[in-house]
Amino acid sequence: MLGDKIATRDSYGNALVELGKEHDNLVVLDADLAEATKTVKFRNAFPDRHIDCGIAEANMMGIAAGMSTAGFVPFASSFAMFAAGRAFEQVRNAIGYPKLNVKIGATHAGISVGEDGATHQCNEDIALMRAIPGMVVINPADDVEARAAVKAAFEYYGPCYLRFGRLAVPTINDEATYKFEIGKGVELRKGTDLTIIATGLPVSESLEAAKMLEADGISAQVINIHTIKPLDKDIVIEAAKSTGRIFTVEEHSIIGGLGSAVSECVAENHPAKVTRIGVKDVFGESGPAKELLKKYELDAEGIYKQIKASL
Repeated sequence: MLGDKIATRDSYGNALVELGKEHDNLVVLDADLAEATKTVKFRNAFPDRHIDCGIAEANMMGIAAGMSTAGFVPFASSFAMFAAGRAFEQVRNAIGYPKLNVKIGATHAGISVGEDGATHQCNEDIALMRAIPGMVVINPADDVEARAAVKAAFEYYGPCYLRFGRLAVPTINDEATYKFEIGKGVELRKGTDLTIIATGLPVSESLEAAKMLEADGISAQVINIHTIKPLDKDIVIEAAKSTGRIFTVEEHSIIGGLGSAVSECVAENHPAKVTRIGVKDVFGESGPAKELLKKYELDAEGIYKQIKASL
């Protein structure tokens, strides 16, 4: 329901179970993290179609690649740091290069991993994955969108990278009316003075920041970009034309992620000023997730303050 807080990693596990009931060729691979990635839900429902590859993420990607050539649709699951980082070469060469039908479920992305610290807080995965030719990169904002994204990824033929979070986030989409389409952004709020383009966890925080700006007499449009690659260029270009002032917000490095994708699009099609809000050129640190989001100014107040300071 709207407002309910659910971690998108839970949504991932739930969506896999629902899809597993309908499709016998769906298999799930994990690297000794099923309890954390929530693929344990699929394992409990379909133990014969769940493969624990142990702490061997690179090997897991190779197994997923092989299974895809035999008609299975594998979802290879691990923390984003391991799925995109440790196994990058295998994802690039064994999955991306031959354009195989493998889905990568990457959980625990961003600084909201919290106390696990900088080594586990992957703020570079979107940059890594969007650089692989043909790789679809999806970063859902809430439970409704995450479950729809898993279904869309299953139906899409080709490699997909799905990014999920550890921290529970508010449900902002109404399941009864929500429609997910790969490569299509969603306008969540109309505005005339500036545009906030957000992805993943900060989407709900950006909506709150827009309310704070409204109290100051500033009309902020809010766009949710759940698919960073392929990017919805039309909605970005229209924002550049209509408000002429764009702020991107992501729980990821400002280098190579949503901010870079939007900046590239704007620079090539309709120049407008873009300010990137996200993790600056720094590593994360250990601490409670909400406190980290506050420190790195990725909560509603932090987003609001950064926008106000740039106007």
